[in-house]
Amino acid sequence: MNANRLKKISAAAFAGLLFAVLLAASLIYFWMQDFLTTPPGRDNTPVVFTIAPGQGLSAIAQNLSKAGLITDPLRFKLYARYKKAGTRLKAGEYELAKTDLPDRVLALLIQGKVKLYRFTIPEGLNMEQIARVVAGSGICDRQTFLALCRDRDLIRKANLRVRSLEGYLFPDTYLYPKTATCQQMILRMTSGFDRVFTKKWQARAKALGYSIHEIVTLASIIEKETGDPEERPIIASVFHNRLKKGMRLESDPTVIYGQKDYHGRIRYKHLRRVTPYNTYQIQGLPVGPIASPGKAALHAALYPAQTDYLFFVSKNDTTHQFSKTLKAHNQAVRKYQLNR
Repeated sequence: MNANRLKKISAAAFAGLLFAVLLAASLIYFWMQDFLTTPPGRDNTPVVFTIAPGQGLSAIAQNLSKAGLITDPLRFKLYARYKKAGTRLKAGEYELAKTDLPDRVLALLIQGKVKLYRFTIPEGLNMEQIARVVAGSGICDRQTFLALCRDRDLIRKANLRVRSLEGYLFPDTYLYPKTATCQQMILRMTSGFDRVFTKKWQARAKALGYSIHEIVTLASIIEKETGDPEERPIIASVFHNRLKKGMRLESDPTVIYGQKDYHGRIRYKHLRRVTPYNTYQIQGLPVGPIASPGKAALHAALYPAQTDYLFFVSKNDTTHQFSKTLKAHNQAVRKYQLNR
């Protein structure tokens, strides 16, 4: 066999091999493209899919296939490795759909866009009430939450110098993944307070002659005293005026706080009972907040309306009648409370 014929055979063999390689590559390309461009189903109903901590790519791909979220575990693994994502899929609970294409599924798992739940803490709830809301969310039980809110190490992590987190669990709507811990949620609530109580507000509190803790305490009383947001600055002015004059605050919500035998109606025994919170019995502010005030109540405590009011009484419609003198106040009490 001469050299020319060998060259021709070699060239033909190479051409055949190249054709086979190109054909195989084309088949693999179209095989993968079919997988990547065809959704596994038409049902767009959300499917909750969970990746457990430490779970590998093979197990994830198999579970996605069983859930009907991909059509082929092998091709999903090949695509994930091509994207260098084999070890980057994050544990958690995801909300996917059978109409999602594989590239979207992979992107969500890489980004860790887990399913989020929510709960809302309204303004004016105390620590015990917030614990019930958190327990209802399934994050942790009431006792654990309350214990953590009094835990010195956790309070230190929150950069606070208080005995408990009463008043500092900021009212808001919180989104959280299923993997969230009780400690993480508590620190998120206290960070909400930090975000709102700015350095400007800290300077304002100092200018008024109050500590941050005292302003939070006053704001918590303001929050509990009125159901009308527009009244907060006026309520605040009454308390500021009384504090300046050395008068007791005489706020019903402070009487109620911590009373185990309170069942919806304040009685004489409650008013006479001496506690660190009962402002009918103590001078000045209570030892701490009685609830978690919102931003508006904190603002009112720092920037009260300029009035001469010293008294207010409920009109039984969420608003109050304000008075400058005891005589006018007694008349308002007879009108709105005694129906005389």
